Amino acid sequence: MIRKHITFYGYVQGVGFRWRARQAAHLFGCTGWCRNERDGSVVMEIQGEEAAIDQVILAIERGRYVEIRQMDVKTVPVTEERGFRTE
Repeated sequence: MIRKHITFYGYVQGVGFRWRARQAAHLFGCTGWCRNERDGSVVMEIQGEEAAIDQVILAIERGRYVEIRQMDVKTVPVTEERGFRTE
């Protein structure tokens, strides 16, 4: 089990990114959250097995209109939580 703090840059707001993230996180058994930032990026903290987190990111990238140009990824401490929320 790992937790990652990821900032996504590109065409990531107003394209269903957060909705798709929540659906994929549920499908692949991940927890965490994501939110839009004022600079046009999306920040996510996601927790689960590394392969499941990779699948969530792939599912988001397959979304229509989503174009991830860059990701800044940091590993952060695992926390106890349930579900995946959008802010």
